[in-house]
Amino acid sequence: MKELKNISRSRAQESSAAIERLYITMRHLFNRGFYKPMGVSGETLREALLSLRPEIYGSIAEEKVELNGLLYVIERLPVGIEECRYINLTSDEGYSKSHFKPIVPPKRRRNCYRIDDEQMNVEITRGRSDIYDILTHLTFIFIESHKIKDRVLIDEDGRLTRDWEKLEQVVLQNKKLTLVDREQAISHVSNILGRTFAEVLEIYDGFGTKEKPDRFLHVIYWLGKLAIEEVVDNNKRTITFSPILRERLGHHIYGEIWANNIKEVLEKNDLLARPIHIISANMHSVMNSIFAEPVLGSKYKGSDEFQIFEDLSKSGNDVLRKKVEDFALVHGMISLPDTSGTNIDVQIFDTAKIDLKKSAFPKANLGKDKPVLIVMDYAFGEQAFETIDELLKPYKSGKGKIFLNVESVSIMGKAGILEGGKGDIMIPNAHINEGTADNYPFDNELTKELFDGNDIPVFAGPMVTVLGTSLQNKDLLKFFHESTWGAIGLEMEGAYYQKAIQSASKIRKSINPNVKVRYAYYASDNPLETGSTLASGGLGTTGVKPTYLITIKILEQIFNVK
Repeated sequence: MKELKNISRSRAQESSAAIERLYITMRHLFNRGFYKPMGVSGETLREALLSLRPEIYGSIAEEKVELNGLLYVIERLPVGIEECRYINLTSDEGYSKSHFKPIVPPKRRRNCYRIDDEQMNVEITRGRSDIYDILTHLTFIFIESHKIKDRVLIDEDGRLTRDWEKLEQVVLQNKKLTLVDREQAISHVSNILGRTFAEVLEIYDGFGTKEKPDRFLHVIYWLGKLAIEEVVDNNKRTITFSPILRERLGHHIYGEIWANNIKEVLEKNDLLARPIHIISANMHSVMNSIFAEPVLGSKYKGSDEFQIFEDLSKSGNDVLRKKVEDFALVHGMISLPDTSGTNIDVQIFDTAKIDLKKSAFPKANLGKDKPVLIVMDYAFGEQAFETIDELLKPYKSGKGKIFLNVESVSIMGKAGILEGGKGDIMIPNAHINEGTADNYPFDNELTKELFDGNDIPVFAGPMVTVLGTSLQNKDLLKFFHESTWGAIGLEMEGAYYQKAIQSASKIRKSINPNVKVRYAYYASDNPLETGSTLASGGLGTTGVKPTYLITIKILEQIFNVK
Protein backbone atom coordinates (compact mmCIF):
# COMPACT_ATOMS: atom_id res chain seq x y z
CA MET A 1 0.00 0.00 0.00
CA LYS A 2 1.35 3.42 -0.93
CA GLU A 3 2.37 5.56 2.00
CA LEU A 4 0.39 8.79 2.10
CA LYS A 5 2.64 11.83 1.91
CA ASN A 6 2.24 14.65 4.38
CA ILE A 7 0.94 17.21 1.90
CA SER A 8 1.02 20.81 3.09
CA ARG A 9 -1.57 23.16 1.67
CA SER A 10 -0.47 25.96 -0.62
CA ARG A 11 -1.33 29.59 0.16
CA ALA A 12 -3.80 29.53 -2.73
CA GLN A 13 -5.64 26.58 -1.16
CA GLU A 14 -5.62 28.27 2.26
CA SER A 15 -6.98 31.45 0.70
CA SER A 16 -9.69 29.57 -1.16
CA ALA A 17 -10.74 27.85 2.08
CA ALA A 18 -10.71 31.21 3.91
CA ILE A 19 -13.03 32.76 1.29
CA GLU A 20 -15.40 29.80 1.63
CA ARG A 21 -15.37 30.18 5.44
CA LEU A 22 -16.09 33.91 5.14
CA TYR A 23 -18.97 33.24 2.75
CA ILE A 24 -20.55 30.54 4.94
CA THR A 25 -19.98 32.48 8.19
CA MET A 26 -21.58 35.65 6.84
CA ARG A 27 -24.67 33.72 5.73
CA HIS A 28 -24.85 32.02 9.14
CA LEU A 29 -24.59 35.35 11.01
CA PHE A 30 -27.24 36.85 8.73
CA ASN A 31 -29.63 33.95 9.52
CA ARG A 32 -28.84 34.38 13.22
CA GLY A 33 -29.85 38.04 13.07
CA PHE A 34 -27.03 39.73 15.01
CA TYR A 35 -23.44 39.30 16.11
CA LYS A 36 -20.59 41.08 17.91
CA PRO A 37 -17.71 41.52 15.41
CA MET A 38 -14.99 41.59 18.08
CA GLY A 39 -16.67 39.01 20.33
CA VAL A 40 -16.85 35.22 20.12
CA SER A 41 -19.53 35.34 17.37
CA GLY A 42 -17.28 37.38 15.09
CA GLU A 43 -14.15 35.29 15.69
CA THR A 44 -14.49 33.03 12.62
CA LEU A 45 -14.97 36.06 10.37
CA ARG A 46 -11.88 37.81 11.83
CA GLU A 47 -9.73 34.68 11.61
CA ALA A 48 -10.76 34.00 8.01
CA LEU A 49 -9.99 37.59 6.97
CA LEU A 50 -6.59 37.48 8.70
CA SER A 51 -5.85 34.12 7.08
CA LEU A 52 -6.85 35.47 3.67
CA ARG A 53 -4.93 38.77 4.02
CA PRO A 54 -6.60 40.45 1.00
CA GLU A 55 -4.36 42.75 -1.06
CA ILE A 56 -6.69 45.68 -0.62
CA TYR A 57 -6.32 45.54 3.17
CA GLY A 58 -2.53 45.69 2.93
CA SER A 59 -0.90 45.21 6.34
CA ILE A 60 -4.04 43.85 8.07
CA ALA A 61 -2.03 40.99 9.61
CA GLU A 62 0.78 43.26 10.92
CA GLU A 63 0.89 45.37 14.09
CA LYS A 64 0.95 48.71 12.28
CA VAL A 65 -2.33 50.20 11.11
CA GLU A 66 -3.07 49.92 7.37
CA LEU A 67 -3.66 53.42 5.94
CA ASN A 68 -4.48 52.94 2.21
CA GLY A 69 -6.90 50.12 3.02
CA LEU A 70 -8.54 52.25 5.72
CA LEU A 71 -9.09 55.11 3.26
CA TYR A 72 -10.52 52.70 0.65
CA VAL A 73 -12.99 51.33 3.21
CA ILE A 74 -13.95 54.67 4.79
CA GLU A 75 -14.92 56.01 1.33
CA ARG A 76 -17.37 53.09 1.03
CA LEU A 77 -18.95 53.48 4.46
CA PRO A 78 -21.23 56.32 5.68
CA VAL A 79 -19.63 59.35 7.32
CA GLY A 80 -19.88 58.92 11.09
CA ILE A 81 -19.99 55.10 11.19
CA GLU A 82 -16.72 55.08 13.15
CA GLU A 83 -18.63 56.67 16.09
CA CYS A 84 -21.41 54.06 16.12
CA ARG A 85 -21.52 51.11 18.48
CA TYR A 86 -24.65 49.68 16.85
CA ILE A 87 -24.84 49.08 13.10
CA ASN A 88 -28.19 47.88 11.82
CA LEU A 89 -28.46 46.49 8.27
CA THR A 90 -32.00 47.04 7.02
CA SER A 91 -34.11 46.70 3.90
CA ASP A 92 -35.83 49.82 2.46
CA GLU A 93 -38.16 50.29 5.44
CA GLY A 94 -39.47 53.81 4.92
CA TYR A 95 -36.72 55.95 6.46
CA SER A 96 -36.78 58.13 3.32
CA LYS A 97 -40.19 59.38 4.53
CA SER A 98 -38.79 60.40 7.94
CA HIS A 99 -36.83 63.42 9.22
CA PHE A 100 -33.61 61.35 9.00
CA LYS A 101 -31.34 62.63 6.25
CA PRO A 102 -29.80 59.91 4.04
CA ILE A 103 -26.01 59.67 4.23
CA VAL A 104 -24.58 58.26 0.97
CA PRO A 105 -20.94 57.07 1.07
CA PRO A 106 -18.77 58.82 -1.57
CA LYS A 107 -17.83 55.56 -3.38
CA ARG A 108 -20.86 53.28 -2.76
CA ARG A 109 -24.45 54.10 -3.57
CA ARG A 110 -26.37 53.02 -0.51
CA ASN A 111 -28.65 55.07 1.76
CA CYS A 112 -27.59 55.16 5.41
CA TYR A 113 -29.32 56.87 8.33
CA ARG A 114 -27.81 58.05 11.62
CA ILE A 115 -30.54 57.14 14.10
CA ASP A 116 -28.83 58.53 17.22
CA ASP A 117 -25.33 59.03 18.67
CA GLU A 118 -24.71 55.28 18.83
CA GLN A 119 -26.63 53.77 15.90
CA MET A 120 -26.22 53.80 12.11
CA ASN A 121 -28.76 52.09 9.83
CA VAL A 122 -27.46 50.91 6.45
CA GLU A 123 -30.01 50.08 3.73
CA ILE A 124 -29.28 46.89 1.79
CA THR A 125 -31.26 46.85 -1.47
CA ARG A 126 -28.66 45.32 -3.80
CA GLY A 127 -28.62 41.73 -2.57
CA ARG A 128 -26.17 39.48 -0.75
CA SER A 129 -23.05 40.95 -2.38
CA ASP A 130 -23.84 44.22 -0.62
CA ILE A 131 -23.88 42.38 2.73
CA TYR A 132 -20.57 40.59 2.02
CA ASP A 133 -19.06 43.93 1.00
CA ILE A 134 -20.11 45.84 4.09
CA LEU A 135 -19.36 43.02 6.58
CA THR A 136 -15.80 42.51 5.29
CA HIS A 137 -15.19 46.27 5.38
CA LEU A 138 -16.54 46.54 8.94
CA THR A 139 -14.51 43.51 10.09
CA PHE A 140 -11.40 45.18 8.64
CA ILE A 141 -11.93 48.54 10.39
CA PHE A 142 -12.73 46.81 13.69
CA ILE A 143 -9.52 44.75 13.46
CA GLU A 144 -7.61 48.01 12.78
CA SER A 145 -9.38 49.71 15.71
CA HIS A 146 -8.07 47.01 18.07
CA LYS A 147 -4.54 47.61 16.79
CA ILE A 148 -4.98 51.27 17.82
CA LYS A 149 -6.26 50.12 21.23
CA ASP A 150 -3.29 47.77 21.68
CA ARG A 151 -0.86 50.65 21.09
CA VAL A 152 -2.49 53.16 23.48
CA LEU A 153 -3.95 51.10 26.35
CA ILE A 154 -1.28 50.69 29.03
CA ASP A 155 -3.21 48.42 31.42
CA GLU A 156 -6.64 46.92 32.05
CA ASP A 157 -7.57 49.76 34.42
CA GLY A 158 -7.84 51.99 31.37
CA ARG A 159 -4.62 54.02 31.67
CA LEU A 160 -3.70 55.45 28.27
CA THR A 161 -0.56 56.79 26.62
CA ARG A 162 0.26 60.51 26.40
CA ASP A 163 -0.08 60.37 22.59
CA TRP A 164 -3.69 59.21 22.95
CA GLU A 165 -4.54 61.90 25.53
CA LYS A 166 -3.12 64.61 23.22
CA LEU A 167 -5.14 63.24 20.26
CA GLU A 168 -8.30 63.21 22.42
CA GLN A 169 -7.78 66.87 23.37
CA VAL A 170 -7.49 67.91 19.72
CA VAL A 171 -10.51 65.91 18.53
CA LEU A 172 -12.87 66.89 21.37
CA GLN A 173 -12.14 70.63 21.16
CA ASN A 174 -13.72 70.39 17.68
CA LYS A 175 -12.21 73.56 16.22
CA LYS A 176 -10.37 74.34 12.99
CA LEU A 177 -6.71 73.44 13.37
CA THR A 178 -3.77 75.68 12.53
CA LEU A 179 -0.83 74.16 10.64
CA VAL A 180 1.10 73.84 13.95
CA ASP A 181 -1.85 72.14 15.72
CA ARG A 182 -2.34 69.76 12.79
CA GLU A 183 1.31 68.73 12.59
CA GLN A 184 1.51 68.21 16.36
CA ALA A 185 -1.57 65.97 16.16
CA ILE A 186 -0.09 64.06 13.18
CA SER A 187 3.07 63.49 15.23
CA HIS A 188 1.03 61.90 18.04
CA VAL A 189 -1.11 59.90 15.60
CA SER A 190 1.90 58.51 13.74
CA ASN A 191 3.15 57.05 17.06
CA ILE A 192 -0.29 55.57 17.75
CA LEU A 193 -0.50 53.99 14.28
CA GLY A 194 3.08 52.73 14.08
CA ARG A 195 3.56 54.81 10.92
CA THR A 196 6.01 57.54 10.00
CA PHE A 197 5.03 61.22 10.08
CA ALA A 198 5.50 61.32 6.27
CA GLU A 199 3.16 58.32 5.70
CA VAL A 200 0.38 59.90 7.75
CA LEU A 201 0.89 63.32 6.12
CA GLU A 202 0.63 61.77 2.64
CA ILE A 203 -2.80 60.20 3.24
CA TYR A 204 -4.21 62.80 5.67
CA ASP A 205 -6.08 64.96 3.11
CA GLY A 206 -7.66 61.90 1.46
CA PHE A 207 -9.91 61.47 4.53
CA GLY A 208 -10.87 65.15 4.67
CA THR A 209 -14.14 66.69 3.51
CA LYS A 210 -15.00 70.36 2.95
CA GLU A 211 -16.79 70.46 6.29
CA LYS A 212 -14.16 68.35 8.12
CA PRO A 213 -10.67 68.79 6.64
CA ASP A 214 -9.17 67.05 9.72
CA ARG A 215 -11.49 64.03 9.56
CA PHE A 216 -8.53 61.63 9.63
CA LEU A 217 -7.89 62.45 13.32
CA HIS A 218 -11.58 62.05 14.07
CA VAL A 219 -11.76 58.58 12.40
CA ILE A 220 -8.66 57.30 14.23
CA TYR A 221 -9.87 58.65 17.58
CA TRP A 222 -13.36 57.13 17.40
CA LEU A 223 -12.16 53.77 16.10
CA GLY A 224 -9.69 53.59 18.99
CA LYS A 225 -12.14 54.92 21.60
CA LEU A 226 -14.81 52.27 20.87
CA ALA A 227 -12.15 49.52 20.84
CA ILE A 228 -10.86 50.70 24.24
CA GLU A 229 -14.42 50.67 25.64
CA GLU A 230 -14.93 47.13 24.30
CA VAL A 231 -12.02 45.94 26.45
CA VAL A 232 -12.23 48.19 29.53
CA ASP A 233 -16.05 48.37 29.90
CA ASN A 234 -16.95 45.19 27.94
CA ASN A 235 -19.18 47.41 25.81
CA LYS A 236 -19.07 45.47 22.54
CA ARG A 237 -20.02 46.84 19.11
CA THR A 238 -22.96 44.97 17.58
CA ILE A 239 -24.13 44.39 14.01
CA THR A 240 -27.80 43.48 13.55
CA PHE A 241 -29.89 42.47 10.52
CA SER A 242 -33.47 43.72 10.55
CA PRO A 243 -36.27 41.10 10.40
CA ILE A 244 -37.62 42.72 7.18
CA LEU A 245 -34.20 42.43 5.49
CA ARG A 246 -33.92 38.77 6.47
CA GLU A 247 -37.43 38.12 5.17
CA ARG A 248 -36.95 39.95 1.83
CA LEU A 249 -33.44 38.96 0.80
CA GLY A 250 -33.27 36.66 -2.22
CA HIS A 251 -36.85 37.34 -3.35
CA HIS A 252 -35.95 39.78 -6.17
CA ILE A 253 -38.30 42.39 -4.68
CA TYR A 254 -36.31 45.42 -5.85
CA GLY A 255 -35.27 43.82 -9.16
CA GLU A 256 -38.91 43.07 -10.04
CA ILE A 257 -40.04 46.65 -9.33
CA TRP A 258 -37.07 47.97 -11.36
CA ALA A 259 -37.75 45.71 -14.37
CA ASN A 260 -41.50 46.44 -14.37
CA ASN A 261 -40.83 50.20 -14.34
CA ILE A 262 -38.73 49.79 -17.52
CA LYS A 263 -41.34 47.61 -19.26
CA GLU A 264 -44.14 50.06 -18.38
CA VAL A 265 -42.19 52.89 -20.02
CA LEU A 266 -41.53 50.71 -23.10
CA GLU A 267 -45.27 49.93 -23.34
CA LYS A 268 -46.26 53.59 -22.89
CA ASN A 269 -43.94 54.57 -25.76
CA ASP A 270 -44.99 51.67 -28.06
CA LEU A 271 -41.50 50.13 -27.92
CA LEU A 272 -42.29 46.68 -26.48
CA ALA A 273 -42.57 44.91 -29.87
CA ARG A 274 -39.35 46.35 -31.31
CA PRO A 275 -35.93 44.58 -31.29
CA ILE A 276 -34.30 45.28 -27.90
CA HIS A 277 -30.59 45.51 -27.09
CA ILE A 278 -29.66 45.60 -23.39
CA ILE A 279 -26.37 47.27 -22.45
CA SER A 280 -24.92 47.30 -18.94
CA ALA A 281 -22.58 50.31 -18.82
CA ASN A 282 -22.30 53.71 -17.15
CA MET A 283 -24.79 56.53 -17.67
CA HIS A 284 -22.66 58.60 -20.05
CA SER A 285 -20.72 56.51 -22.58
CA VAL A 286 -23.63 55.37 -24.82
CA MET A 287 -25.32 58.79 -24.72
CA ASN A 288 -22.06 60.63 -25.48
CA SER A 289 -20.99 58.15 -28.19
CA ILE A 290 -24.25 58.79 -30.08
CA PHE A 291 -24.90 62.47 -29.37
CA ALA A 292 -21.55 64.20 -28.65
CA GLU A 293 -20.76 64.42 -32.39
CA PRO A 294 -23.94 66.26 -33.49
CA VAL A 295 -23.82 68.60 -30.46
CA LEU A 296 -20.10 69.36 -30.10
CA GLY A 297 -18.42 67.83 -33.19
CA SER A 298 -17.75 71.15 -34.98
CA LYS A 299 -15.59 72.34 -32.04
CA TYR A 300 -13.40 69.22 -32.21
CA LYS A 301 -12.67 68.99 -35.94
CA GLY A 302 -9.06 67.87 -36.40
CA SER A 303 -8.72 66.78 -32.71
CA ASP A 304 -8.02 63.25 -31.52
CA GLU A 305 -11.30 61.29 -31.76
CA PHE A 306 -11.34 60.63 -28.00
CA GLN A 307 -10.61 64.25 -26.96
CA ILE A 308 -14.31 65.11 -26.98
CA PHE A 309 -14.98 62.24 -24.52
CA GLU A 310 -12.04 63.21 -22.27
CA ASP A 311 -13.41 66.73 -21.99
CA LEU A 312 -16.91 65.43 -21.24
CA SER A 313 -15.44 63.23 -18.48
CA LYS A 314 -13.61 66.06 -16.68
CA SER A 315 -15.15 66.91 -13.32
CA GLY A 316 -15.65 70.65 -14.00
CA ASN A 317 -17.45 70.27 -17.34
CA ASP A 318 -21.08 70.08 -16.16
CA VAL A 319 -22.25 72.66 -18.74
CA LEU A 320 -20.78 70.62 -21.63
CA ARG A 321 -22.37 67.40 -20.35
CA LYS A 322 -25.75 69.12 -19.86
CA LYS A 323 -25.70 70.28 -23.53
CA VAL A 324 -25.33 66.68 -24.75
CA GLU A 325 -27.92 65.34 -22.29
CA ASP A 326 -30.51 68.03 -23.18
CA PHE A 327 -30.05 67.26 -26.89
CA ALA A 328 -30.36 63.50 -26.24
CA LEU A 329 -33.61 63.95 -24.29
CA VAL A 330 -35.35 65.57 -27.28
CA HIS A 331 -33.84 63.16 -29.83
CA GLY A 332 -34.93 59.72 -28.68
CA MET A 333 -33.48 59.25 -25.17
CA ILE A 334 -35.73 58.57 -22.17
CA SER A 335 -34.07 58.92 -18.75
CA LEU A 336 -35.27 56.67 -15.90
CA PRO A 337 -33.57 57.60 -12.62
CA ASP A 338 -34.02 54.69 -10.19
CA THR A 339 -36.96 54.76 -7.79
CA SER A 340 -37.00 51.01 -7.00
CA GLY A 341 -34.13 50.85 -4.49
CA THR A 342 -31.76 48.92 -6.79
CA ASN A 343 -29.68 52.10 -7.31
CA ILE A 344 -29.52 51.25 -11.02
CA ASP A 345 -30.50 54.15 -13.28
CA VAL A 346 -31.64 53.42 -16.84
CA GLN A 347 -31.69 55.17 -20.21
CA ILE A 348 -33.86 54.04 -23.14
CA PHE A 349 -32.86 55.04 -26.68
CA ASP A 350 -35.42 54.89 -29.50
CA THR A 351 -33.21 54.75 -32.61
CA ALA A 352 -36.21 55.66 -34.82
CA LYS A 353 -35.91 59.19 -33.39
CA ILE A 354 -32.11 59.47 -33.78
CA ASP A 355 -30.54 60.88 -36.94
CA LEU A 356 -27.52 58.58 -37.06
CA LYS A 357 -26.36 60.13 -40.36
CA LYS A 358 -25.25 63.18 -38.31
CA SER A 359 -23.70 61.06 -35.53
CA ALA A 360 -20.41 59.16 -35.26
CA PHE A 361 -22.25 56.21 -36.94
CA PRO A 362 -23.24 57.58 -40.39
CA LYS A 363 -22.96 54.08 -41.95
CA ALA A 364 -25.51 52.55 -39.55
CA ASN A 365 -27.92 50.10 -41.15
CA LEU A 366 -30.84 49.69 -38.73
CA GLY A 367 -33.26 47.79 -40.97
CA LYS A 368 -37.06 48.16 -41.01
CA ASP A 369 -37.70 47.60 -37.28
CA LYS A 370 -35.54 50.22 -35.64
CA PRO A 371 -33.95 48.80 -32.45
CA VAL A 372 -34.42 50.07 -28.91
CA LEU A 373 -31.43 50.29 -26.55
CA ILE A 374 -31.90 49.80 -22.81
CA VAL A 375 -28.78 51.07 -21.04
CA MET A 376 -28.58 50.10 -17.36
CA ASP A 377 -26.04 51.35 -14.85
CA TYR A 378 -23.68 48.82 -13.22
CA ALA A 379 -25.24 46.16 -11.00
CA PHE A 380 -23.40 45.06 -7.85
CA GLY A 381 -22.30 41.41 -7.60
CA GLU A 382 -25.21 38.97 -7.22
CA GLN A 383 -27.60 41.84 -7.99
CA ALA A 384 -26.69 41.32 -11.67
CA PHE A 385 -28.63 38.03 -11.67
CA GLU A 386 -31.67 39.57 -9.97
CA THR A 387 -31.94 42.53 -12.37
CA ILE A 388 -31.29 40.76 -15.70
CA ASP A 389 -33.39 37.74 -14.66
CA GLU A 390 -36.37 40.03 -13.99
CA LEU A 391 -35.79 42.18 -17.08
CA LEU A 392 -35.78 39.16 -19.43
CA LYS A 393 -39.09 37.79 -18.09
CA PRO A 394 -42.24 38.34 -20.20
CA TYR A 395 -44.19 41.51 -19.37
CA LYS A 396 -47.67 40.97 -17.92
CA SER A 397 -49.84 43.78 -19.25
CA GLY A 398 -53.56 44.27 -19.75
CA LYS A 399 -53.13 42.62 -23.16
CA GLY A 400 -51.70 39.45 -21.63
CA LYS A 401 -48.15 38.11 -21.52
CA ILE A 402 -45.73 39.91 -23.86
CA PHE A 403 -42.35 38.32 -24.63
CA LEU A 404 -39.51 40.80 -25.19
CA ASN A 405 -37.67 40.60 -28.50
CA VAL A 406 -34.20 40.75 -26.94
CA GLU A 407 -31.57 40.49 -29.68
CA SER A 408 -28.45 41.07 -27.59
CA VAL A 409 -27.09 41.70 -24.09
CA SER A 410 -23.82 43.64 -23.83
CA ILE A 411 -21.81 44.05 -20.64
CA MET A 412 -19.12 46.71 -20.40
CA GLY A 413 -17.40 47.18 -17.06
CA LYS A 414 -14.34 47.75 -14.93
CA ALA A 415 -12.33 44.75 -13.72
CA GLY A 416 -9.02 43.77 -12.19
CA ILE A 417 -6.46 42.49 -14.68
CA LEU A 418 -3.95 39.71 -13.98
CA GLU A 419 -1.42 40.61 -16.69
CA GLY A 420 -1.06 44.12 -18.04
CA GLY A 421 -2.04 47.32 -16.30
CA LYS A 422 -4.65 50.03 -15.73
CA GLY A 423 -6.64 50.94 -18.84
CA ASP A 424 -5.95 47.68 -20.73
CA ILE A 425 -8.90 45.75 -22.22
CA MET A 426 -10.10 42.21 -21.41
CA ILE A 427 -12.36 40.11 -23.66
CA PRO A 428 -13.66 37.04 -21.79
CA ASN A 429 -14.78 33.75 -23.34
CA ALA A 430 -16.00 32.26 -20.04
CA HIS A 431 -16.81 33.30 -16.48
CA ILE A 432 -15.70 31.12 -13.55
CA ASN A 433 -17.48 31.59 -10.23
CA GLU A 434 -14.71 31.84 -7.64
CA GLY A 435 -16.51 30.28 -4.66
CA THR A 436 -17.82 27.19 -6.47
CA ALA A 437 -15.84 26.95 -9.76
CA ASP A 438 -19.25 26.93 -11.55
CA ASN A 439 -18.35 28.03 -15.08
CA TYR A 440 -20.17 29.68 -17.94
CA PRO A 441 -18.46 29.47 -21.37
CA PHE A 442 -20.10 31.57 -24.14
CA ASP A 443 -19.56 32.86 -27.67
CA ASN A 444 -18.54 36.49 -27.28
CA GLU A 445 -19.50 38.69 -30.25
CA LEU A 446 -16.59 40.94 -29.30
CA THR A 447 -13.14 39.62 -30.21
CA LYS A 448 -9.56 40.57 -29.40
CA GLU A 449 -8.90 41.42 -33.08
CA LEU A 450 -11.73 43.96 -33.07
CA PHE A 451 -9.66 46.19 -30.76
CA ASP A 452 -6.30 45.87 -32.53
CA GLY A 453 -4.54 49.02 -33.71
CA ASN A 454 -5.77 51.35 -30.94
CA ASP A 455 -2.58 51.46 -28.83
CA ILE A 456 -4.30 49.62 -25.99
CA PRO A 457 -3.12 46.12 -24.97
CA VAL A 458 -5.99 43.58 -25.25
CA PHE A 459 -6.18 40.20 -23.48
CA ALA A 460 -8.63 37.36 -24.18
CA GLY A 461 -9.50 34.34 -22.02
CA PRO A 462 -11.59 33.25 -19.02
CA MET A 463 -12.38 35.68 -16.19
CA VAL A 464 -13.11 34.95 -12.53
CA THR A 465 -16.30 36.31 -10.94
CA VAL A 466 -15.34 36.98 -7.33
CA LEU A 467 -17.43 37.35 -4.16
CA GLY A 468 -15.96 40.79 -3.55
CA THR A 469 -12.99 42.77 -4.80
CA SER A 470 -12.07 43.34 -1.16
CA LEU A 471 -11.50 39.59 -0.65
CA GLN A 472 -8.73 39.03 -3.19
CA ASN A 473 -5.18 38.02 -2.43
CA LYS A 474 -2.18 37.44 -4.68
CA ASP A 475 -1.82 33.70 -4.06
CA LEU A 476 -5.34 32.84 -5.14
CA LEU A 477 -5.24 35.17 -8.15
CA LYS A 478 -1.84 33.79 -9.21
CA PHE A 479 -3.36 30.29 -9.08
CA PHE A 480 -6.26 31.29 -11.36
CA HIS A 481 -3.88 33.09 -13.70
CA GLU A 482 -0.97 30.62 -13.88
CA SER A 483 -2.81 27.28 -13.64
CA THR A 484 -4.77 25.73 -16.50
CA TRP A 485 -7.72 28.01 -15.67
CA GLY A 486 -5.67 30.70 -17.48
CA ALA A 487 -7.75 33.57 -16.08
CA ILE A 488 -6.97 37.03 -17.46
CA GLY A 489 -8.91 39.08 -14.90
CA LEU A 490 -11.48 39.29 -12.14
CA GLU A 491 -14.79 41.09 -11.74
CA MET A 492 -17.95 40.72 -9.65
CA GLU A 493 -20.94 40.32 -12.00
CA GLY A 494 -20.11 38.30 -15.14
CA ALA A 495 -21.18 34.80 -14.00
CA TYR A 496 -24.43 36.22 -12.58
CA TYR A 497 -25.29 38.01 -15.84
CA GLN A 498 -24.51 34.90 -17.90
CA LYS A 499 -26.47 32.62 -15.54
CA ALA A 500 -29.58 34.82 -16.02
CA ILE A 501 -29.11 35.09 -19.82
CA GLN A 502 -28.60 31.31 -20.20
CA SER A 503 -31.63 30.38 -18.11
CA ALA A 504 -33.87 32.87 -19.98
CA SER A 505 -32.67 31.85 -23.46
CA LYS A 506 -31.93 28.12 -23.16
CA ILE A 507 -34.29 26.84 -20.46
CA ARG A 508 -37.20 29.20 -19.78
CA LYS A 509 -37.43 30.24 -23.46
CA SER A 510 -38.55 33.76 -22.51
CA ILE A 511 -36.10 35.31 -25.01
CA ASN A 512 -34.48 34.28 -28.31
CA PRO A 513 -32.37 31.11 -27.74
CA ASN A 514 -29.70 32.59 -30.05
CA VAL A 515 -29.44 35.91 -28.20
CA LYS A 516 -26.05 37.54 -28.84
CA VAL A 517 -23.82 38.35 -25.88
CA ARG A 518 -20.95 40.81 -25.66
CA TYR A 519 -18.60 41.15 -22.71
CA ALA A 520 -15.64 43.53 -22.49
CA TYR A 521 -13.88 45.04 -19.49
CA TYR A 522 -11.23 47.68 -19.00
CA ALA A 523 -8.68 47.32 -16.21
CA SER A 524 -9.13 49.47 -13.11
CA ASP A 525 -6.19 47.83 -11.30
CA ASN A 526 -3.77 44.92 -11.23
CA PRO A 527 -4.07 43.21 -7.83
CA LEU A 528 -0.94 41.14 -8.54
CA GLU A 529 1.20 44.29 -8.62
CA THR A 530 2.01 45.99 -5.34
CA GLY A 531 0.91 49.62 -5.61
CA SER A 532 -1.60 48.88 -8.39
CA THR A 533 -4.52 47.56 -6.31
CA LEU A 534 -7.84 49.40 -6.07
CA ALA A 535 -6.64 51.02 -2.83
CA SER A 536 -3.93 52.84 -4.84
CA GLY A 537 -6.48 55.27 -6.34
CA GLY A 538 -8.71 55.71 -9.38
CA LEU A 539 -8.05 55.57 -13.10
CA GLY A 540 -8.36 59.28 -13.86
CA THR A 541 -8.50 59.94 -17.60
CA THR A 542 -6.75 56.58 -18.31
CA GLY A 543 -10.19 54.94 -18.30
CA VAL A 544 -11.76 57.28 -20.88
CA LYS A 545 -10.29 55.77 -24.07
CA PRO A 546 -10.98 52.08 -23.25
CA THR A 547 -14.49 52.93 -21.97
CA TYR A 548 -15.47 54.70 -25.18
CA LEU A 549 -13.62 52.29 -27.46
CA ILE A 550 -15.61 49.36 -26.00
CA THR A 551 -18.88 51.34 -26.15
CA ILE A 552 -18.30 52.31 -29.80
CA LYS A 553 -17.51 48.68 -30.81
CA ILE A 554 -20.72 47.48 -29.10
CA LEU A 555 -22.79 50.18 -30.85
CA GLU A 556 -21.17 49.46 -34.24
CA GLN A 557 -22.33 45.84 -33.98
CA ILE A 558 -25.85 46.79 -32.86
CA PHE A 559 -26.10 49.40 -35.65
CA ASN A 560 -24.69 46.94 -38.26
CA VAL A 561 -21.89 49.33 -39.24
CA LYS A 562 -19.92 47.56 -41.95
